[in-house]
Amino acid sequence: MILFIVMVVLLLAAAGFVYYTNRNGQPKGLIPAALANMGERFGFYIMMAILTLFISSKFGLNKTQTGLIYSIFYASIYVLALVGGIIADKTKNYKGTILTGLILMAVGYLVIAFPTETPVANLPLILSITCLGLLIIAFGNGLFKGNLQAVVGQLYDDPKYSDKRDVGFQIFYMFINIGGFFAPFIAIGVRNWWLQAKGFLYNADLPELCHQYLRSVNGGEPMTEQASARLLELANSQSLNGVAVLPEQIGEFVNNYLNVFSTGFHYAFAAAIVAMMISLVIFIINRKNLPDPNKKAADKNGNTPSKEEIKMDVKEIRQRIYALFAVFAVVIFFWFSFHQNGYSLTYFARDFVNLDVIKIDLGFTQIVGAEIFQSVNPFFVVFLTPIIIGIFGWLRARGKEPSTPMKIGIGMGIAALAYVFLTICSTGLPTSAEIEQMGGLPAAQRLSPWVMVGTYFILTTAELFISPLGLSFVSKVAPPHLQGIMQGCWLAATAVGNQLLFIGGILYDSIPLWATWVVFVGACAISMFAMLGMVRWLERITEK
Repeated sequence: MILFIVMVVLLLAAAGFVYYTNRNGQPKGLIPAALANMGERFGFYIMMAILTLFISSKFGLNKTQTGLIYSIFYASIYVLALVGGIIADKTKNYKGTILTGLILMAVGYLVIAFPTETPVANLPLILSITCLGLLIIAFGNGLFKGNLQAVVGQLYDDPKYSDKRDVGFQIFYMFINIGGFFAPFIAIGVRNWWLQAKGFLYNADLPELCHQYLRSVNGGEPMTEQASARLLELANSQSLNGVAVLPEQIGEFVNNYLNVFSTGFHYAFAAAIVAMMISLVIFIINRKNLPDPNKKAADKNGNTPSKEEIKMDVKEIRQRIYALFAVFAVVIFFWFSFHQNGYSLTYFARDFVNLDVIKIDLGFTQIVGAEIFQSVNPFFVVFLTPIIIGIFGWLRARGKEPSTPMKIGIGMGIAALAYVFLTICSTGLPTSAEIEQMGGLPAAQRLSPWVMVGTYFILTTAELFISPLGLSFVSKVAPPHLQGIMQGCWLAATAVGNQLLFIGGILYDSIPLWATWVVFVGACAISMFAMLGMVRWLERITEK
């Protein structure tokens, strides 16, 4: 019932924002662009919700190895966004580039959705095919993401819309997260439906225990007696066929469970293909309502401005680029911390949070798993966006609204508070290595799911001060002929932060949890102080 209410609230919020854009003078191309992006993000977040645990369970890789693949993929998405921006700027075909990106992403999802046997007999081959599929998705995303943002930014180059740019990007960002909210439920539901159809129940600890067993019988480190007992216990409790699993049958159970578990992931990826097709249809139908950033605007008399009228002074262009790259450098630290939500925070939810208390039984499937917390962030984005827009509007009416650079700096500080909260909650918890030897932490010793909800609430508040406003900042400051490239550079800065994500896994496995989160407190604090130190300079650039 709670889930149903939340879904209704989100859909009503979306309808409310459609009404808001019509009543408050937002350009008519905003909602079609937002809907196309929402469909694409829905498919993307289906994949991202489960990618970390899919790689671990499918291939039996440890957290560091999984983190390297995850971080390289996540970084490549944003690096290739720069390439996509260059392609669009050179070809002057933004809409065609966006369309190609959607098609490529669908192809990539098809590659990773094709089920293969688990445990994997030919690890190099199957892992390479999976990485190829991820690369295709990353390239398609690079063609799509930054260029659609450039098109949205072009909507606000008209003077009558210029003062609505920040709000417009916040609305655009909100629609992204409506898709992001529903995606984890679809991913979890499909995987757990397949488990149930094959006579199993979901358990967060079981895939890792199965791989521990396989490593031990293949000459690796032997399982502890406690872990072995835990595996046998779960093998019997998570099976629906009513037939007891004997110790000598545990190998057969392990192979069967891992195969069914991973196949469920593959079918969840297939759902992302459907989302891509929906986004593709929306974009094709509405592409005529979207501007072409390469086209020069005509004045009221129908005349095209001369090169002299629209050409920026070389010095001004240089100042704008310096300002943009200064902000790009600072946000690296934020994204390095924030995007732990799909990596180390997902492992944390799996290992230390009591997932049983949030089990949603729909009969044909169960909505339970660490991935469910990936929906918390999008929910708060949708919930908090109108509140933050309202606060900024109230301050604007009184002439006290902070500048966009100041808002970004404040957001960095809020992100630091999220990890301060998590540090306090993690004090006294065992290490990841100790958990592995135990075969999983008993439910009575696990944290309440509200710890994750609280963490994501604070992180989401920070995100709304940074991500949509960062997009707005780039679209406003970037020289007109470099819009695609600069949007790509913003995403490339995100890529650098994402490339560092694997450090979170190394810390998670090697030092106490509270110390891991302290590192991210420091990263966010550094970015905050750096941004606040540049505010006056950035404000001068923005006002030009």
